[in-house]
Amino acid sequence: MRQQFLYGSLLLLAASVPIGILEPRLLYAWVVLGPLLLLGFYDYFQKRRTILANFPLVGRGRYWMEMLRPKIYQYFVESDINGSPFNRVQRSVVYQRAKRDLDTTPFGTQLDVYAVGYEWMAHSIAALSEEEIDPSPRVSIGEGACAKPYSASLLNISAMSFGALSPNAVLALNEGARRGGFAHNTGEGSASPYHLERGGDLIWQIGTGYFGCRTVDGKFDASRFRETASLDAVKMIEVKLSQGAKPGHGGILPAAKNTPEIARIRGVIPGTKVVSPPGHTAFSTPRGLVEFIARLRELSGGKPVGFKLCVGKRSEFVAICLAMREAGVTPDFISVDGGEGGTGAAPVEFSNAVGLPLKEGLVFVHDALVGCGLRDKIKVIASGKIVSGFDIVRALALGADLCASARGMMLALGCIQALECNSNNCPTGITTQNPWLVAGLDVEDKARRVRNFHAETLRAAAELFGAASFRKPSEVRRHHIFRRVSPIEIKRIDEVYPYVPEESFLGADIPAPYREIVARATPDSFQPRAV
Repeated sequence: MRQQFLYGSLLLLAASVPIGILEPRLLYAWVVLGPLLLLGFYDYFQKRRTILANFPLVGRGRYWMEMLRPKIYQYFVESDINGSPFNRVQRSVVYQRAKRDLDTTPFGTQLDVYAVGYEWMAHSIAALSEEEIDPSPRVSIGEGACAKPYSASLLNISAMSFGALSPNAVLALNEGARRGGFAHNTGEGSASPYHLERGGDLIWQIGTGYFGCRTVDGKFDASRFRETASLDAVKMIEVKLSQGAKPGHGGILPAAKNTPEIARIRGVIPGTKVVSPPGHTAFSTPRGLVEFIARLRELSGGKPVGFKLCVGKRSEFVAICLAMREAGVTPDFISVDGGEGGTGAAPVEFSNAVGLPLKEGLVFVHDALVGCGLRDKIKVIASGKIVSGFDIVRALALGADLCASARGMMLALGCIQALECNSNNCPTGITTQNPWLVAGLDVEDKARRVRNFHAETLRAAAELFGAASFRKPSEVRRHHIFRRVSPIEIKRIDEVYPYVPEESFLGADIPAPYREIVARATPDSFQPRAV
């Protein structure tokens, strides 16, 4: 093909001379042929791509098809239930509820109810009517421990920073949160003007870069923290230890992306490369973390303070629990992120192969808190592919008190799962800073959709509570959910994940699956001790 292109091009050039003499009008064809020929010669002589060098022009079809493949697959090939990360059924229910369209399904489920892993909840013959259940229950966080406790919705917006999201996306999410009375997590990029403009309730997240409360050299700055934490819009503070998309991984804000606006919001020098380390510098031990939480609560004027993690080494979390008991200080909440989470860019190895998935992580955190006698003092927030009423009910059954959703809220904004979050080319204007793309995202319309999705999802969850005869979300337990573990066997979730006795981690009778984990835990270090 390489030689044929060269010979053909030379022949075409040679033939154009007599053709031009005999019929000059045919030379207009070079308006099309000329650019194609130049592109072909570029392909022929370039060294980076062998396919283009060997198959000039024609080889470009391979790259065009590769670019179009995800779109063609999503719209024409995948079934309603096998798409990823979210299948069409999941996406459609978010879109329909956000727009308040018809969200019922005809002709029965498309799911294979005999497939291993299929889960469902047990309903009751004595189901409750719609009037007997609260369609929008609240969960009190920090009550009895904080001067300013917060009454949270059962479903909230999970952490997404300005920078990762566009200004209009942040504005729409916060306006939706204000209208619906639920909380909006800022992500670790700090509380930007776009988070504050509309007046929605904020959970201010602090990551390892301490953006918004850092010194010039990247250390924690108590005075800057107090300044932002005292804002009326900030209702809670969340210390991010790790996240589901890339647990145990830091980040870099390239100098080119560090605009004056971003630098001002994050408290860094414009035009410089900013590194978020993998771990915190404000503390280095479980005891240090507990002391840091107590310090933040004091600096904030008594607002609820907690931390977020994707569970990794389980002995580390038990070590934190032991440090809590020793110090007599507990966080007001713990956000559990699953390894399947993630709204933006992450190294593929971290996204695919690091971190405990939400179900196992949530069960472990709940069991560890129960085993250490701390569960009644701490609220647990579940985050990781929460998009439906059943997702909420299942998370509560596994040990959560309330939930947060990131990608569900993005879908409500109009995300089409184009998988362009890391390219700055998001076609819906959500995960881009391109002004032309951002301008297409109407803040008022999308805020209404976010509010609708939240309200309709809670309504769906409330209907499930009523179907199972639960008057309060806190009545849901593991034994109310079933899972198919083989084609001919089902188990209750409490048989898959057995309950642990209260304070059983503190004595000699530690449940067998946890003995080595507890033995390795020490409040003096995150590193597990030898046993």
